[in-house]
Amino acid sequence: MKGTPFKLKQKLEPAAAKRKAEEDQKAAMSAWGKYKKRTAQKANCPKGYDFDHASGKCILASENRAKNSRSGATKRKYNY
Repeated sequence: MKGTPFKLKQKLEPAAAKRKAEEDQKAAMSAWGKYKKRTAQKANCPKGYDFDHASGKCILASENRAKNSRSGATKRKYNY
């Protein structure tokens, strides 16, 4: 199945799922989204790990996603 894996998890109506997919894509392609992707790829984390932009190192993906904050602290840390 193509698209975001959250469609099934969140059980959204088709129209809402489409809007969410568009919003997710827009966020991922923003300057900040591209920056995060670039730095995460440079870190080359092992399988099952994600790059944590707040601490600047690879941590378990489950831990990184559980503590994911929208406070903007990471943006301020990197002056982005």
